[in-house]
Amino acid sequence: MSLRQKRVVVIGGTSGIGLAVALAAQADGASVIVGSSSEAKVAQSAARIPGAHAHTIDVTSEDSVATFFDRVGAFDHLVFTAGDWGQFGAGSAVDDIDVDKARDLFNVRFWGALACVKHARKQMRAGGSVVLTNGTVAHRPRRGSPVSTAMAGAIEHLVHSLAVELAPIRVNGVCPGAVRTDIWNSIPADQREARFAKMTERQLVKRIGEPAEVAEAYLYLMRGGYTTGQILIVDGGQTAV
Repeated sequence: MSLRQKRVVVIGGTSGIGLAVALAAQADGASVIVGSSSEAKVAQSAARIPGAHAHTIDVTSEDSVATFFDRVGAFDHLVFTAGDWGQFGAGSAVDDIDVDKARDLFNVRFWGALACVKHARKQMRAGGSVVLTNGTVAHRPRRGSPVSTAMAGAIEHLVHSLAVELAPIRVNGVCPGAVRTDIWNSIPADQREARFAKMTERQLVKRIGEPAEVAEAYLYLMRGGYTTGQILIVDGGQTAV
């Protein structure tokens, strides 16, 4: 099965994993629409994803989300990769948590995803699917990360619940490990590779992942018509050891 003649919406599709998904879906024959909160990235998308349509969307505003999907019209598959996992860093130890700031971590990844699903389903064609995104911290909690761990785990539970709620629309999730995206650009280039090597030294695949590799998981979940309610972990074996 391919994505030929399908319309695929990628929220967060102008950079990182989302961009890789948009490019891969387009290469597989899909018509791609990307959404981003950054007007600059939307403007750049014509060069980065030739032939794709791009619109701004603020997933923390339900009005903005509703307007976006009204503008998109009928489509087949929704992929949600928006958000900055570094917003709250690794989090904070319980005694140091600023609860008001901690709530903000859910605004894009969890509530934003739910708002998009709510308004997207009205436009989704029969046979459509939703693919959400979480992170391996849901499976490998670290000290100082109770909030980010809870948020990532909440996304997985949302996937399972929505798969039941929205059937026959399929709902799945991808759980990426360490991936080479722009989030790492704050680390000086001469230190970055050493950091990656240290992060992945205990993995079964001893290197950081590339966005195009992770994008294959999203393509499978869009094309795999017999798969729903699942979380596909793509982490180089990080959670296996």
